[in-house]
Amino acid sequence: MNDIPNKQHVEAGSQAADIVREYGPFAGATTIHGVTHDGTQVWAATGASLLAFDPESGAVTRSLDRTGDAGTAFDGTYLYQIAGTRIDKIDPASGAVVASIPAPGSGSDSGMAWADGSLWVGQYRDRKIHQVDPDSGAIRRTIESSRFVTGVTWVDGELWHGTWEGEASDIRRIDPHSGAVLERLDMPPGTGVSGLESDGGDLFYCGGGASGKVRAVRRPMAKGAGT
Repeated sequence: MNDIPNKQHVEAGSQAADIVREYGPFAGATTIHGVTHDGTQVWAATGASLLAFDPESGAVTRSLDRTGDAGTAFDGTYLYQIAGTRIDKIDPASGAVVASIPAPGSGSDSGMAWADGSLWVGQYRDRKIHQVDPDSGAIRRTIESSRFVTGVTWVDGELWHGTWEGEASDIRRIDPHSGAVLERLDMPPGTGVSGLESDGGDLFYCGGGASGKVRAVRRPMAKGAGT
């Protein structure tokens, strides 16, 4: 875990992402796909397994032998993990898969989040976020984005998603109805966001793809918060 100084050019209408910590690479893991937070630990899909680590110490606390090549989510009881063309519902205590549903992108899915009784699943190159029934996999509605969608997260009623095209990556808050960009945090050049999850407070946890790292990024204070 490292403290990261972060200074870069800031464009009008955006601000530089404030990367406050890095975790990893983790032993035996060469890439990070999905990321979620269970209220205490951060979980990261590394391909062959799901790892949990303590965000304070950075120490790995759990490892589940479950494959995952895209988004990870947590509903307060169960983990959800995209694995190819399906989404597995996983008991974090035992590691058992208790149910599976079809992934909406049939293998082209990216990030995933849980909110309001739904899974929210990104489709990378299709630039879409689907609201999905967690029991059947049926798509309830779809939001369009202007860039390739990676991680997805909800916090305080705000929908945020990661983007990654070429060497450019950002974390953006969008209107959940129109998809319009409301706020954007630009990552340093060459630093991608492969997965995204809020801790419910002032941090986002971001998968770093082939870097094998998870990065903590400061979430901007909402207008009026704390007043």
